[in-house]
Amino acid sequence: MADKAAIIEQARREAADWLTALNNRTVTTQAILDFRAWRRTPVNAKAYADVERAWKLAAELADDPDIQAATANAARGPLRRRLPGYLAGPTGRKVLGFLAVVLVSVGVWGVVRVTQGRVYDTAVGEQRLIRLADGSRVRLDTATRIRVRFRDGERRVVLVRGQAFFEVAHDAARPFLVEAQGATVRALGTRFDVRRDGAGVQVTLVEGRVLVRGQGLPGWTLSPGQQIRVGSGGRDAAPRTVETQTATSWTTGRLVFRGAPLAAAVAEVNRYAARPVRLEAEGLSDTPVTGAFDTGDTGAFVAAVCALYDLKADRGADGGMVLRPAGAGG
Repeated sequence: MADKAAIIEQARREAADWLTALNNRTVTTQAILDFRAWRRTPVNAKAYADVERAWKLAAELADDPDIQAATANAARGPLRRRLPGYLAGPTGRKVLGFLAVVLVSVGVWGVVRVTQGRVYDTAVGEQRLIRLADGSRVRLDTATRIRVRFRDGERRVVLVRGQAFFEVAHDAARPFLVEAQGATVRALGTRFDVRRDGAGVQVTLVEGRVLVRGQGLPGWTLSPGQQIRVGSGGRDAAPRTVETQTATSWTTGRLVFRGAPLAAAVAEVNRYAARPVRLEAEGLSDTPVTGAFDTGDTGAFVAAVCALYDLKADRGADGGMVLRPAGAGG
């Protein structure tokens, strides 16, 4: 029993280290792979889920009026003189619960840094989790850049390039706006994904509601599980229903394809690769691909499609892989 308790305690401490690392710095592909390998152990997976849930609870309680009042009172005098009065009722239990979570956060995990800068970006193959001044969180995908502009009446983020997943802290007095290539996404408190590429802007809603507008267009209000693409020329298409876990799988370090055209899958894998994969197999571009791969693990993807579609992989002059039919000359 003692050994089991020690294993659980060790897993919790390691989970705390991972939470801090993933929240406070640029996360390389290798770090994501290491984290995923660590989390494959059931006790580690549970420990991380518990630690992450506790941190989210702390963030939610921070906005509670009773917590804010208690914090203000504590700041005006020694906390130990005021605790007895707060212990008498529900407010006291809530305050102590919050303090317990915060103490664990500081003592075991380290405090997750609240970033205040205006421009954030990632290199190819990197991901980064940003905590904004209002408590919102933004996860940046590979080769992504955002500009943050918070003012009294609004919170505005410009997606300059790439893809980002937003978890917006509720603030009815200051709507949260994301701009990308002529499109605007408006939200009050929600979770959604925005991707900017050559074809326009794609928005996927996971939770809550958002209003998506294109230039000169009335816009659409999305419900959870819906996705819409706004063309670069202002063209607007109707929302469609998607699997949000698949559409946002990159946030967990995975690329999930369900019937995606092979050419599109190759293009997606290339977003995380320093050296691209090229498909030179006439007639296979639209062949549907289904599977799950780690972001940045180009080798696993190449091996899988070669086995499935009788292809061979040759090294190109640029160091990337060229996929051709197995019987073709190199």
